[in-house]
Amino acid sequence: MRFITEFRRSDLAKGLITQIRHRSRTPARFMEFCGGHTVTIFRYGIRQVLPATIEMVSGPGCPICVTANADLDKAIAFAQIPEVIIATFGDMLKVPGSHTSLQELKADGADVRMVYSTSDALKMAEENPTKSVVFLGIGFETTAPTVAASILQAADKRISNYYVLSLHKLCPPVIRAILDAGEVRLHGLICPGHVSTIIGSHPWEFIARDYGIPCVVSGFEPLDILQCVAMLVAQVEKGRSEVEIAYRRGVRPEGNQEALRLMERVFEPGPAAWRGIGEVPDSGLKIRTEYQHFNAELAFDINPGPPSQPEGCICGDILRGVKTPADCRLFGKACTPQYPVGPCMVSSEGSCAAYYNYGEGL
Repeated sequence: MRFITEFRRSDLAKGLITQIRHRSRTPARFMEFCGGHTVTIFRYGIRQVLPATIEMVSGPGCPICVTANADLDKAIAFAQIPEVIIATFGDMLKVPGSHTSLQELKADGADVRMVYSTSDALKMAEENPTKSVVFLGIGFETTAPTVAASILQAADKRISNYYVLSLHKLCPPVIRAILDAGEVRLHGLICPGHVSTIIGSHPWEFIARDYGIPCVVSGFEPLDILQCVAMLVAQVEKGRSEVEIAYRRGVRPEGNQEALRLMERVFEPGPAAWRGIGEVPDSGLKIRTEYQHFNAELAFDINPGPPSQPEGCICGDILRGVKTPADCRLFGKACTPQYPVGPCMVSSEGSCAAYYNYGEGL
């Protein structure tokens, strides 16, 4: 339990809370980008113990939630091809597309299988040589290196029936897009820990440099979040705008160079559609030309049709931080984790699920 219980000690938490309350005099709004941070904040009641001067808002850091319906519809279209096996992480199964979900297709007989790693998907391709395995590449910089490695392994092993639908997204460009939109006035950013283990802290420097907004990279335990808030408060009160790392046990300024090289070898930046935000240039990862034979979009002819959004769902507004789940008329009524209308209620890192599971807005 080392590195878990020591980051949940109530005596240390009380000390940090006292420090934050004593130092925080200037009203400030902080956004936690990562869905994992959102869950910790709600699970441990961190919003309730912060002083009235501090407002916390949740950002678009849930990769399932930000996947646009047009991209979900592509995955669903692949699942309807008889010779295709869809391999995906569990959260994707229940996410509703424009007309149905992978889970509903699976119930109707489509070959949709949940996997825990890209190794599972590669093994599936080897064991089913007469089928085509399409792995759904969903996630931020955290998961992209493992997907890149799976493509390289498939090339080395000459596995010709393995494909990837790359829906990976890059976080710094979308933060710039949110800041440029100016819909939410922010005074500090809690930068994602898992993403930063890969890319490091340097890619966040533009936030402090170009927008004058302090940034702190945080871990995922309650004391991590409180320490991060205390560091942001210190910057705000001193008029500083810098990038700091509160999660030094996991993040180095330069990131994980080997993982970055894997990503760059297989992927290159391209435009990506974000739910509620729209298309953001260079915020996606597309498969490079030399590995195009693993690109599912080029291997199969699909026509998912025009996307549509569920009536009344405000997931897009929630992901931009301009509204909260409590503002949604469907929340906790027509939309629950058992019967989700939008992806923010499906994913374990979704804001709506966090609100619902830990009592906010009910």
